[in-house]
Formats: sequence, structure tokens, C-alpha cells
Amino acid sequence: MSYLSLLIKDPMFTDGQITFGIIFFIVFCVIISFMYIKDKGLHKKNYKGVKWILLGFIGFILLLFIIKMTLKS
Repeated sequence: MSYLSLLIKDPMFTDGQITFGIIFFIVFCVIISFMYIKDKGLHKKNYKGVKWILLGFIGFILLLFIIKMTLKS
């Protein structure tokens, strides 16, 4: 028995729930995008040095990985 036939025979969600989920997802994405665009200038002002901190974290994780590989062999 295939998975598709199980979904058709005994659906987990009703048509109304699926419709609500799709509409909710679309509206949520639109609102999140709008809020991001609205706050974009504020983020540039407040989070200037974040790139360097991210590079530091990535470098630290790579350093730990290199140390692990060298000690393992």
C-alpha cells in the first residue's frame, strides 16, 4: 500500500485546515518580509561589526575541526 493511498483514504487534515495553513503561511511570509524591509536601515546602523564576529566563530570552529583531525591521525 502506497503512502499516497493512505493520505487519500484517511486524510490527516481537512480541506479547511489545509486552506488555513496555506493562507497563514503566505500572510506570515509577507508580514515577515515587510518588517525586514522596514527595519533594514536600523539593522545596518546597529549591527556594523557582526560580520567580523561571524568570521571569528567560523574560524574558531574550523580551528577545532583541524585540531581534532590532526590529533585523530
